[in-house]
Amino acid sequence: MERYHRGSIAVQERVGVRAAAEHVGRSIGPGIKDVAAAFLARQPHLVVGAADAAGRMWASLLTGPPGFVRAAGPARMEVAGGVPEGDPLAAALAAGGIHVGTIALDPRTRRRMRLGGTARAVPGGFAVAAERVFSNCPKYLQKRQPLRTVPDGPGVLRRAPALDARQERAVRGADTFFAATAHAEGADASHRGGMPGFVEVLSPTELRWPDYPGNAMFLTLGNLAADPRAGLLFPHWESGALLQLSGRARTVYEPDGGRSVLFRIEEAVESLHPGRLLWSAPEFSPANPALPPHRGRTTR
Repeated sequence: MERYHRGSIAVQERVGVRAAAEHVGRSIGPGIKDVAAAFLARQPHLVVGAADAAGRMWASLLTGPPGFVRAAGPARMEVAGGVPEGDPLAAALAAGGIHVGTIALDPRTRRRMRLGGTARAVPGGFAVAAERVFSNCPKYLQKRQPLRTVPDGPGVLRRAPALDARQERAVRGADTFFAATAHAEGADASHRGGMPGFVEVLSPTELRWPDYPGNAMFLTLGNLAADPRAGLLFPHWESGALLQLSGRARTVYEPDGGRSVLFRIEEAVESLHPGRLLWSAPEFSPANPALPPHRGRTTR
């Protein structure tokens, strides 16, 4: 199994972490081990990243009682229920035969696990043939506790090619989002976290966030080097609402060695579906960097 494609290798070499990436990459395997299966069985939600029929990348959030995501053997993950009606990935997952990246993140314990493979529809949901499975460290994960579920919800609230003022405020206040990216042979879903304000709204159609130091794999930035399509998911933990964005992104390499990502929105979908979990206020990760004084200002 090739751990990295040319895009990730190019970023690793540019940043000077190729040897570290090879070492960390040994954790990537094709199978679901017993400890990973037990972790999946406890999770109340799962993030799935994939492309829709038009080729746009999206990240979607699936919610259900613990056990709705489970390992059906070492090479297969099954998800009961699928995504809600109206979700941008509903049709693609129902059709099956698509590359998906998933991330199971537990805010209660700051643990996360990523699984990528090929999805196909099964009665009552979908299954993923596991091709790449690995865990990540708890860096930049905020700790939260589940409270209750949303009893009622109108479903999709708004579709538009840009953010409105209320959505801009939600993005500025976010401490967590998820990113779906892809390359020629697969898809990936990843997590980004920081203090509220770490995502900047430059305009109603453009966002920017810093690329904080991580595990040296550079899977997300490597995918963007090969394919600029990206999907972002901003969960509003206290209300259960979701903001899904699809567009294109590119990495900016700063003279001081830092990196940031610029994302241009092509479509935004806001929704509130019944059954979404509501979570407590966050206990911020001690790894979150302090924000620069100017963060939060916008340009129009």
